[in-house]
Amino acid sequence: MGRAEKILNRLHLSKPQRKFLLTLMSTILVARGKINFRNLSRYSDVSEKTYSRQFAKPFNFVAFNREVINEVIGKDSERIVAFDPTFIPKSGKQTYGLDYFWNGCHSRAEKGLEISSVAIVDIQQNTGFTLSATQTVPSQDEPQPSETSKQEAQKTDKRKKKTKGQTQVKKPRRRYKDGDETLIDQYLQQVRDVKPVLLPCEKYTVVDGSFSKKNFVDGVCELDLHVVGKLRCDANMRYLYTGPKREKGSGRQKTYDGKVDWQDLSRFEYVDTKDGIEVYTLVLNHVSLKDNLKVVVLLDSRKKDKVRYALLFSTDINLSALTLYRYYKARFQIEFIFRDAKQSTGLCDSQARDPERLNFHFNASLTTLNLAKLEHLQAQSDTEPMAFSMASVKACYFNAYFIQKIFSMLGFDPSWIEKSPEYQKLRNYGKLSA
Repeated sequence: MGRAEKILNRLHLSKPQRKFLLTLMSTILVARGKINFRNLSRYSDVSEKTYSRQFAKPFNFVAFNREVINEVIGKDSERIVAFDPTFIPKSGKQTYGLDYFWNGCHSRAEKGLEISSVAIVDIQQNTGFTLSATQTVPSQDEPQPSETSKQEAQKTDKRKKKTKGQTQVKKPRRRYKDGDETLIDQYLQQVRDVKPVLLPCEKYTVVDGSFSKKNFVDGVCELDLHVVGKLRCDANMRYLYTGPKREKGSGRQKTYDGKVDWQDLSRFEYVDTKDGIEVYTLVLNHVSLKDNLKVVVLLDSRKKDKVRYALLFSTDINLSALTLYRYYKARFQIEFIFRDAKQSTGLCDSQARDPERLNFHFNASLTTLNLAKLEHLQAQSDTEPMAFSMASVKACYFNAYFIQKIFSMLGFDPSWIEKSPEYQKLRNYGKLSA
């Protein structure tokens, strides 16, 4: 945690909070089991009540993560900004933010919490680092139904049982915070909040297909950023007219040249074949987004009886097709961030219920993962993509903690064994081989 201490010293913090943050992040890497107040107190000298009290204090995780990212990948390397929400299972009735959110693991909406994360993905090292994490606020509570409306609802349920299989009534659109704000508006606000700390080279925001909506794309472009994402396989797009112009006075100039048929790629430019996937590209006009986009078609014809294709896009029409393809593949690193945080740093283990402590817990979990990657990359000598295992990092931290605990309880100086060549063998016990 030497790097973390140096970064914290550069921030304007009180000495007790700086000491607590160092203890917290090292304890998260040591602790086994759930990462909650009670279990953290078992692996440190800090009480459960102190953890709860400190989690309610504000801390600028964005500024801290920015410093960590600059330490790892510098300021000039090729990188992208990845954005994605994730589902957090949570039981209870009084927890702030409880609502029905999409759970990708089960492919359905479930009751729980949701956080959205902005991450910086280093293209060369092929790994991501969290910059910001924000909890999604719940939708507005619906008014309590009266006794008359309850009786009418029961009658409606009986009619639905009788007419099972018929078309059901469409659910109303969900609203968040203010009456006119939607879920996409919340996501866009988080991108606006982190824009001041983004570097000039971090101008491509890469998202999945659920964000290919006009309000999100336009909002990101207003921030002088570009969007890289995925389109529906039946996207309504038009060819741009590139023929000769009409003579003056003969009517309005022709702009478009017909609708795109995705089964016919004869008018597209062939770029290359990557791992059996053919890459085609062309600049097209999207009818719904009302903008010209650089579109990349990935045609997978390895199975002749089942040809598949995917559509990627970028608002930067000058971006090369292969770079666009590479950026979208790198977006998946944010999914590995969520996986490691849920499995190893307790992203889903918070026992808090108020928004301040929940926000602190989510950011502390993701920031600790950043620090683990920082130490791993600093120890790596080459510039090849790193082989990172969070389980191995936790095993090493626990072994070192356990060795020092044994020696201190027996009254021996722990520095004796640290000088021994066998210390590294004990510290790496149980570590996964890369």
